[in-house]
Amino acid sequence: MKNVKSVNTSVFSLEGNPSIKTTTPLSLQHLLAMIVGNVLPALVLSGALGLSTEQQILLVQASMFIAAIGTLLQTYPILGVGSRLPMIVGVSFAYIPTILAIGNGYGIGAIFGSQLVGGLVAYVVGIFIKKIRKYFPPMVAGTVVFTIGLSLYKVAVNYMAGGFQPTDPRYGGLVYWGIALLTLVVVLVCNMFGKGYIKLAAILIGIVVGYIASLFAGIVSFESIASASWFNLPSIMPFKLEFPSAAVISMVIMYVVNAVQAVGDLSGTTVGGMDREATDEELSGGIKGNGITSVIGSIIGGLPTATYSQNVGIVAMTKVVSLKVFRLTAVMILIAGFIPKFGAFMTSIPQCVIGGATISVFAQITMSGMKLIVQDELSVRNTTIVGLGVALGMGITQIPAQGLQYLPEWFTMVFASSPVILATLVVFVLNIVLPKKTLVEEQAEREAMESK
Repeated sequence: MKNVKSVNTSVFSLEGNPSIKTTTPLSLQHLLAMIVGNVLPALVLSGALGLSTEQQILLVQASMFIAAIGTLLQTYPILGVGSRLPMIVGVSFAYIPTILAIGNGYGIGAIFGSQLVGGLVAYVVGIFIKKIRKYFPPMVAGTVVFTIGLSLYKVAVNYMAGGFQPTDPRYGGLVYWGIALLTLVVVLVCNMFGKGYIKLAAILIGIVVGYIASLFAGIVSFESIASASWFNLPSIMPFKLEFPSAAVISMVIMYVVNAVQAVGDLSGTTVGGMDREATDEELSGGIKGNGITSVIGSIIGGLPTATYSQNVGIVAMTKVVSLKVFRLTAVMILIAGFIPKFGAFMTSIPQCVIGGATISVFAQITMSGMKLIVQDELSVRNTTIVGLGVALGMGITQIPAQGLQYLPEWFTMVFASSPVILATLVVFVLNIVLPKKTLVEEQAEREAMESK
């Protein structure tokens, strides 16, 4: 009698091939965790730049396409590009301060032009990640994340007030604030008291409740949904690529930092889901994959991407690592990208709802940065580096324009339009220049001074 080779159907194995019945709810769980965060950057950017409804829909659709492409590339590596790990990729909040500054300064074409260069740089970083990783300890990466969170608060609170539009006399009205706060409360209740899918989909549930309240308040427009088609392919070069040097420098810095941060997500997936460290090949492939994804995104109108930490958390919690689960999630995301009415529906969500939902996300980004910072010792040296990075980064964006009037335009664009870039450079340089001193060594110095 011939031996029948057993089929691996385990969801806890990377090579597992579970049934569709088993895979579908697990894939849906990852979809719920990422879908809102994936489209919100496009909505935030559209609102800030005053883009047309058609352009908004295009950006949302492209966000879905690029997330699907990025996730498939991570699970189906090609020529060393991709980690072959259970990762979800999507449009990243981390880039919002930078792309808003570039968009307001040079237009949306400059965002995608600088993104293309940034993606190529990320690919190169992926090749050399083992050598440069030591220059970005948790303290440096944490300060960057912390500053990103702080810089986004103004965006979220402005949206809660209705999102400033010169033609909207209701900006700052009680209807906007009330719906925004209702959305925030629902998100908090679901997140703090909910379990299972309720907790996982807290932001989605908050947006649904806020959207329903907006319908009753009469602040939702369905015009874009009615005019949108049911099926469409992604557009190639929907925006003319432009490459202003200041925008390119800003984006390159962000991509280098993001590439190093991706090490944390990739390692978190292997440690949390497979009880092992990520290999150099997995780290390199993952970062190169995200770089190539962003290059493709710049061509079809998809904003900068990153590995999704919330989905890493799900992997660590459930131990489900079967690549089939994540490939099915990518297919679900891709299908949504083919349907313009989905994008149109997302653009119909009032900005006060988006503000109420995202302010908790931005708060979590800030606190994630703080968690990274405290992984290193809080010595006088380290707290000085972190404090100066945040102070200079946040401070330079809050002074009147006249305070920078004698500086070159490129300097203002790179260092003063977004707090993230300056904060990154300050902590990066100071961490290299200032002598390393532990808490024990600093205490010994003080004792030596007292004994004299």
